[in-house]
Amino acid sequence: MTPIRLLQHRAADGRRRLILAEGDRAHFLSGPATTHDLAMEAIAQEASLADAARAHRTGEAADPAAELAAGRLLPAIDHADPARLLLAGTGLTHLGSAEGRDAMHKAASEATHQTDSMRMFLEGVEGGKPGEGTIGQQPEWFYKGDGQGLVGPGEPLTSPAFARDGGEEPELAGIYVIGDDGTPYRLGVALANEFSDHVTERHNYLWLAHSKLRPAALGAELLLGEPPADIRGTSRIVRDGATVWEKPFLTGEANMSHHLANLEHHHFKYAGFRRPGDVHVHFFGTATLSFADGFGTRADDVFEIEAAPFTLPLRNPLAIAAPAPVAVRAL
Repeated sequence: MTPIRLLQHRAADGRRRLILAEGDRAHFLSGPATTHDLAMEAIAQEASLADAARAHRTGEAADPAAELAAGRLLPAIDHADPARLLLAGTGLTHLGSAEGRDAMHKAASEATHQTDSMRMFLEGVEGGKPGEGTIGQQPEWFYKGDGQGLVGPGEPLTSPAFARDGGEEPELAGIYVIGDDGTPYRLGVALANEFSDHVTERHNYLWLAHSKLRPAALGAELLLGEPPADIRGTSRIVRDGATVWEKPFLTGEANMSHHLANLEHHHFKYAGFRRPGDVHVHFFGTATLSFADGFGTRADDVFEIEAAPFTLPLRNPLAIAAPAPVAVRAL
């Protein structure tokens, strides 16, 4: 099946347009200028997002690779009000993903019993893919922030000055819009770098929530339709122009201990996550981390993630923020 991708474009003058790419052909669209606007139109028309996009296709050809190189592609989705875009995700969802996490937590514990991480992982293996019509085991869930933390292709992933680490997490992210009646709609999936502070998490797993409050990068391509069950890619770190760490990664349901539908149910079962018009970017987890191999990142390292059927890589340099002391004042 020919992959269909939707991309957000912003010209030098600030004008925004969408690009629809099918196979090796891509064209600019007329009408809705953002993924969110097109999605709301498709919901109102009870049409698929692909069909809604095709209805706006123009004869003006586009070259996504050239637009990416020129810095004119935005993340696959955003929201005019960043506070109405939620970044969240699930962990310990991939077969093999418990190994690195369990090693981190065992190193910080003298207990001989099975760690909470391993218990959570095994519960997902046993109950994360329930039969049709039944509810499976709920996964680990974490909050990353709102649209202020969304980083696009080529933009820096900025680690706060107080962080103890800034490490990549190559993942697939589900992209959702909430319809006017509160129904969540999955628009598709995108490549993502979930980016976390693994040293902080390793100190104590109860600091996981702290370690996740970081920005996250989203690729330019929104892959429409049902995601492939088996996606294979490569994650690498480039330093001073040379690759200093590289490893393949696997994602998609065939490589996961949970159905996507189970992860989605346990996210959207909360009424507060079904506010009409909101956008949700949900990170599905990974089993591949440079940190698990003992690799330490540095400022100006470049994270690169690529995986077919996505045709464009996701590249982001690592930056370190200047200290920003905060003092609370009483009124």
